[in-house]
Amino acid sequence: MNPIGNSELIITERGTIYHLDLAPEHIAPLVITVGDPDRVKEVSKYFDRITHKAQHREFVTHTGYIGNTHISCVSTGIGPDNIDIVFNELDALVNIDFQTRTIKDKKTTLNIVRLGTCGGLQADVPVNSIVVSSHAIGLDNLMHYYKMTNNPDESFILNEFNKHTTLGTKNIFPYIAESAISLRKEFGSGFVHGITVTCPGFYGPQGRVLRAPLAFPHLIDALSTFQFQELKIVNFEMETSAIYGMGKILGHKCLSISTIVANRKQKTFSNSGGNAVDNMIKKSLEVLVR
Repeated sequence: MNPIGNSELIITERGTIYHLDLAPEHIAPLVITVGDPDRVKEVSKYFDRITHKAQHREFVTHTGYIGNTHISCVSTGIGPDNIDIVFNELDALVNIDFQTRTIKDKKTTLNIVRLGTCGGLQADVPVNSIVVSSHAIGLDNLMHYYKMTNNPDESFILNEFNKHTTLGTKNIFPYIAESAISLRKEFGSGFVHGITVTCPGFYGPQGRVLRAPLAFPHLIDALSTFQFQELKIVNFEMETSAIYGMGKILGHKCLSISTIVANRKQKTFSNSGGNAVDNMIKKSLEVLVR
């Protein structure tokens, strides 16, 4: 196997991968991702001990232990483009030999769980609710740069979504990926399950009107009224489809968990968002390390 070129896999003189500034020994088998770099310490405060810290640009990592569970928390920054960076580099840390710059014969599967915030799309799921994303539909374009195939259920949901919203006929090419069932099934009581839509922006792509006119003024209604069997689109945010898509093609088990801080149907915003996020972190960590 030919070594991966220096311009493709950038390793610093310290032996760390470029953006995350981590060496292979710095990452744990269980990885929590958060968008906000300041949220890393809000997760790691629940670690019993921290063994490594790193920071480069918006990418902050704390690795340590909760009991005997080896765990890392990594900030991704906002958006699918950052997920492309973080997931390729996390995968490289465990599945590429940095000395020979070749792909390892034996692959490592990471458990990667996003703990984030989102906007709610169902009037009966209020702010501060915790959503577990069964599937993610991407309105961004990241996964169109990779070869990804869908199973029959994913294909059916996506087809029904396109028919219902007609977004697929308007210069948007939605894609879909499912979460890891083995992770998802652990989150029962106290968590709302549903489909998540990932948007490539916060304002127009999420139907917010300030001064710029919208190409899709009825986006919120189209998303909130979609249903597949018992699943509805419960929320939208800016990372989950990329996480599920990259996890699918790289062979990692991924789950996205989000606190609703704004309900777009009720037009309400949480007045205790910090406490709600902290509650999500505690409840999720309890499930992941038990």
